[in-house]
Amino acid sequence: MYDRTPGGGEKPTAEPIEPSAPEEFGCTQAWWGDGKGKTTAAIGMGMRAAGHGYRVHLLQLMKGGADSVEATRGEYNAIAALPGYSYENLGHYGWHALNDGSDDRDHEQEAAAGFERAREVVDGCHDADLTTHFDPDGAADEGVHMLIVDELLYAVDRDLVSSDAVVEFVASKPANLELVLTGSHSSPEYLDGTADLVSNVRKVAHPFDAGIRARRGTEY
Repeated sequence: MYDRTPGGGEKPTAEPIEPSAPEEFGCTQAWWGDGKGKTTAAIGMGMRAAGHGYRVHLLQLMKGGADSVEATRGEYNAIAALPGYSYENLGHYGWHALNDGSDDRDHEQEAAAGFERAREVVDGCHDADLTTHFDPDGAADEGVHMLIVDELLYAVDRDLVSSDAVVEFVASKPANLELVLTGSHSSPEYLDGTADLVSNVRKVAHPFDAGIRARRGTEY
């Protein structure tokens, strides 16, 4: 009865991380919607990839925090403890156009700089052999198997990065690079026919609606 199951009916067990390279990476993913969990899903997927010994890098745009969020985020401590998983925070305090005391010009400059950084990492991947394993402590510019650009789709929503530039960015990536883009409450229709996976994270209920603000360990 287990002939068609990958594990043959055996329960999986944790194995030591052996440096390796993915055999089937190369898709572009887009995670959008008005529900909580887009960034969480992307970071968790990065954790899964790192667990196989793959090299993963997270770039966070538009995510510098707000008055309800502490400066240190739990995901950074978790990522730092995982071999082969690294991150860069390229965001600015507050949120664009929300009158929260932050300067929209700073948001614009940092979103542009963050997107340029994402291009640099992709350029580095072109110079690397993505069919081999990488030094888990190596610089992202030297090649990664999975690149997560968190909130890039939100930056497009805010007209801080053009949709055409994102389409060109996706088209420019190496064939074996898994590219994960998150953000946006609006459908990224500009990625229709370009993204291999598009997930709409819908809100059914949210603690914010009841006045519960960001909580340590769930939102940051």
